[in-house]
Amino acid sequence: MFGISRFPTQPLPRYDQSAQRAAAQIIAAYSTSFSFASELLAPRTRTDIRNLYAVVRIADEIVDGAAAAAGLNTSEVEQTLNAYEEAVLCAPSQRFHTDPVLHAYGISARRCGFKNEHIRAFFASMRRDLHQCDYVDEEDLEAYIYGSAEVIGLLCLSAFLVDHPVSDPELSQLETGARRLGAAFQKVNFLRDLGADTAQLGRSYFPQAGHGGLSAQDKDLLIADIRSDLATARAVTGKLPFSARVGVSAATDLFEALTNDLAALPADAVFSQRTRVSTPRKLALLSRATLHSLRKSN
Repeated sequence: MFGISRFPTQPLPRYDQSAQRAAAQIIAAYSTSFSFASELLAPRTRTDIRNLYAVVRIADEIVDGAAAAAGLNTSEVEQTLNAYEEAVLCAPSQRFHTDPVLHAYGISARRCGFKNEHIRAFFASMRRDLHQCDYVDEEDLEAYIYGSAEVIGLLCLSAFLVDHPVSDPELSQLETGARRLGAAFQKVNFLRDLGADTAQLGRSYFPQAGHGGLSAQDKDLLIADIRSDLATARAVTGKLPFSARVGVSAATDLFEALTNDLAALPADAVFSQRTRVSTPRKLALLSRATLHSLRKSN
C-alpha cells in the first residue's frame, strides 16, 4: 500500500536506522553548537550521543513551555514528565518501540550501560523547574546543576568509554572532568539565557542575580567559576579515547568562546543580549580542535 513494501529485508535494522535518524534531527533542530561538535565524534559514538540528547531535549521541552503552549496545566505537565521518565527508564528493556526516539535511546542505553540513577537525577532537576523559580543559595543551585547537567556529562562518558576500558583512578579523573564540563555548559547557558529565563519563564538560577540584575563583580565571579570548570575538564580530555577526544575538545572550545564573549559584555547587557558564536567562527574552532587533537595523538 502507498508504494511501501510489506516485507522489507532486514526490517529491524532498517527501523533502528530510521529511529536514529529521527533522534539526530532533534539535536540538529535545537543545538547548532552540539550538532557541530558531535560531527567530530566517531560515528558510533556520535549516534549514541545524539540518541541520548534527543530524550534529554524532549524532557527539557516538556518543562520549558512546549507542553504548556499545547494547553497543559502545571499538573498535566508534571504527569507528562513523570510518564516520560518511566518510558525512558523502561526503554532499554524493550527491543522495539513505536516512539522512534525511545527506540533509538534504548539501543544506546543498552550499548553504553546508561545508569538509571543518572536518568532519575536528571528528571528530578527537570521536575524542579515546574515548581521552583529561585535558587537562594549555592548548595541548592549545585543540586540542580548536578541533575540537569553533570549527570549528562557522566552519561556521555559512558558512551565515550564503550570498548575503551580505563583504570579506576583514570575513571575517577574522567568522571570529575565530565561533571565539571557539564556544569560549565549549564552555567554558560544560564548566563546566555538570563534575560529570557527571567522574563519568559520567571526563573532565576543564579542566587547573585535574583530578578533585579547582576552586578559586575558577581558576573566576574561567575565567569571565573566557569573558567575553572572548563580548565578542570580540559586537563583530562587527553585521557579520553580519540573517538571522543576531538568532539569534546571542540565543544569545550565553543563554550570557552562563549564564556569569553560573556566576559566582555557589561553586566547589564547580559540580560538583554544572548551571546552566540557565528557559524564561521564555530567552523574555525572545530578545525583548531581537530588539529590540536591530531598533534596530541602523534
